Amino acid sequence: MTQDEQFAHNDYEITQRDLLYQGVFRLARYHITHRLFSGGWTQPFTREIFERPSAAAVLPYDPALDRVILIEQFRPGSMSDPNSPWQIEIPAGIIDGTDTPAETAYREAIEEANCPLLTLEPICEYFVSPGASNEYLSLYCGKVDATHAGGIFGLKEEQEDIRVLNVTSTEAFAKLRSDQIKTAPAIISLFWLQLHHNRLQELW
Repeated sequence: MTQDEQFAHNDYEITQRDLLYQGVFRLARYHITHRLFSGGWTQPFTREIFERPSAAAVLPYDPALDRVILIEQFRPGSMSDPNSPWQIEIPAGIIDGTDTPAETAYREAIEEANCPLLTLEPICEYFVSPGASNEYLSLYCGKVDATHAGGIFGLKEEQEDIRVLNVTSTEAFAKLRSDQIKTAPAIISLFWLQLHHNRLQELW
């Protein structure tokens, strides 16, 4: 196989799928074999995959005030953080039903930050942790008016308690450099904003 060739869906085989757990999310065991770069096929092996729907996230940014809207909330998956399980993030949520990723971004900006988006700029799409999960995330930057942004939001029925952080872009980048931000969507989107900062101010 040359460096220009790529494997595709006909280059692996799932011989069995066992559902191990079904709750809000699913855990499944896959029995797989796939082609080898050097030729031939692997021996059959198993992998456990955490299955969850695709999601979308958005970094709200006000180009006129040069301010960024971040959110902070308790995350049980980060209880091992030696500092705090409360994480600085950006609005994000699971894509429901027939909603598009962009529609999800608009919805979550309202639900989690009470911050209506005026327009969206795509950043990237990526698999969150493809070695163990099928989660796929669409990431955006959204134009907002941050003049009155702030407060506590989230859905009570989902036990959400979300604090809005209205900061300058300089302050947001400083949080990034000082490792105060430890969630991938926020990290990626803030690095992206650093690269596209001037362009967005001219565009928006």
